[in-house]
Amino acid sequence: IEKKPLYHFLPGSPVFSLGTLGCNFRCLNCQNYEISQELDIKKTAIRYVPAEEIVEQAIRSGCPAIAYTYNEPTIFAEYALDIMKLAHTRGFKNVWVSNGFMSADCLNKVLPLLDTANIDLKSMNDVFYRRVCSASVEPVLENLKRIKQAGVHLEITTLAIPTLSDKEEMFISIARFIADHLGQETPWHISRFSPDISWKLKSLEPTETKVIKRAVAAGRSAGLKYIYAGGIDENTYCPGCNEPVIKRSFYTTERLDNDGTCHKCKMKLNIIS
Repeated sequence: IEKKPLYHFLPGSPVFSLGTLGCNFRCLNCQNYEISQELDIKKTAIRYVPAEEIVEQAIRSGCPAIAYTYNEPTIFAEYALDIMKLAHTRGFKNVWVSNGFMSADCLNKVLPLLDTANIDLKSMNDVFYRRVCSASVEPVLENLKRIKQAGVHLEITTLAIPTLSDKEEMFISIARFIADHLGQETPWHISRFSPDISWKLKSLEPTETKVIKRAVAAGRSAGLKYIYAGGIDENTYCPGCNEPVIKRSFYTTERLDNDGTCHKCKMKLNIIS
């Protein structure tokens, strides 16, 4: 589940993941563009799998959760909802990996069935959203607040794209939004940009380590308790005593906590086991 990335929800567990085709964004940096930007279903080897069969496959896999991911789950919301309803009756947790851009009606239907989500907060700048993603930021911000208010476990990811979303002012703005509106306990993942796997930004450079460190500093200044520096340090530390409580390396995890409590200072951590 760390690949979603979700670091505070069932740490170290496998997750049954599925996706379809399409996206409501047109992100120039997209790394799944071969499926997210594919509009002609006839060109692909995709087939419809009934919700019942999906859940049966998940049961056989032994995974405790089903993730709606790879492309934007809002695109296949009706299908996802069919699966999510059945999944809950069979004891599965439902996971969304999303850009957060959906109607109030869609979110109203998803929230009662949603256990956790990782949402991309790409920038606080609407110009960035319009130029790079062909979307806008305000609906994303409002939906993030609603997801948190609904009690769904939420984690945030920001991709630091050189020249586009790597300025210190932007990191400060995102960190403050998370702290003020989503809570200082909300995990924030800062990811590196890789031009080789991007859709239309192959001429840019990879994200430098110093940029990731600036984002981490912004998060700490805002009081965020759990900040993950992509490719640098992705361990979970107790915000009380700074003791490592979950160690991660290449998607392997070593849990040192006591079921969501720090093994050293006994502080309760924002970890759902």
